[in-house]
Amino acid sequence: MQLNHEFPDYAYTLRGADGRSARVNDRELVRSFIVTPQTLVEDWPVHAVAGLEQAHLDAVLALEPVLIVLGTGATQVFPSQQFMAACLSRGIGLEVMNNPAAARTFNILAGEGRKVAAAFILER
Repeated sequence: MQLNHEFPDYAYTLRGADGRSARVNDRELVRSFIVTPQTLVEDWPVHAVAGLEQAHLDAVLALEPVLIVLGTGATQVFPSQQFMAACLSRGIGLEVMNNPAAARTFNILAGEGRKVAAAFILER
């Protein structure tokens, strides 16, 4: 049987993530970050869900996603109602999950050609 290795038509793929690190393509990241299929923003200055502010959301919104996947570390933790409302009032979906689930979800959505941004909070 002939097997073909398919390469995605986008630049960034998540190979894995947990509460402390993530592998984007072949790079290991240990600081919070934002990723879209075509953009990687390293050193997103968020250390915990409780610390999320409007400026942090603005960095994600600048990438013009239709959907935001928020990876909250090793466990799922919902951000404040104000943070969630700021997304929804703009018509942008927000999915909150732990980092391993967020990585899998990002890859599926990117593979479907969706305008997705994933923001990952990594514990220090």
